[in-house]
Amino acid sequence: MSKIDIQAMIAPYSVKEIRNLCDASYVVRFNKNTLAFRAGQHLVVGVLGSSEAREYSVYSGRDEEFLEILVREVEDGIVSRKLRRLKEGNTLEVNGPYGFFLTNAQPPENKKLLFIASGTGIAPFHSFVKTYPNADYTIIHGIRTLDEAYERECYKENRYVACTSRENTGDFHGRLTTYLKNMDIDKETMVYLCGNSDMVFESIDILQEKGLSNSHIFTEVYF
Repeated sequence: MSKIDIQAMIAPYSVKEIRNLCDASYVVRFNKNTLAFRAGQHLVVGVLGSSEAREYSVYSGRDEEFLEILVREVEDGIVSRKLRRLKEGNTLEVNGPYGFFLTNAQPPENKKLLFIASGTGIAPFHSFVKTYPNADYTIIHGIRTLDEAYERECYKENRYVACTSRENTGDFHGRLTTYLKNMDIDKETMVYLCGNSDMVFESIDILQEKGLSNSHIFTEVYF
């Protein structure tokens, strides 16, 4: 019996819902079983029986009764296209959790937190806020259009800033990094960045110019 067959017998991860957020992005909800994770960690997910799998940050909160991942479907993305076409009851192969991103942001420490994300890089921060809704956080989210402000109603008022680069509909019209340049940031703030490498590296330069120490900057690069 193969490793996949054994896993399916012991702990099947069954799809509960595919929730479309916009044309290209969606959430996959599936059984949690006994899997425990910390906000900020990621899973390796694929369709059971397929040789293809990808890493996805957990989108759901630690104490919720299910697991969720946020996925952007790309034209040549083998896994992202397969996941979107799943139906309720289909089975996933899930491995993990892995990683240490956001580990030192966890309460009970009383810290001011700045979360900087591009696109689906907001997933680990969504998990964190769902897990610690009373944390002292601000989210800056770089997106193209406002329909990519995924479930922004989950965040407290005035704690989420949508920076839209392709239309004047967000909280700020322009690139995330432009907003960051004009932002006053306490030097004791713990800053976490997640998304594409260009955004992450440019943002780090801006933060360093503002006098933030490297010991206060943490990154998770998606691509």
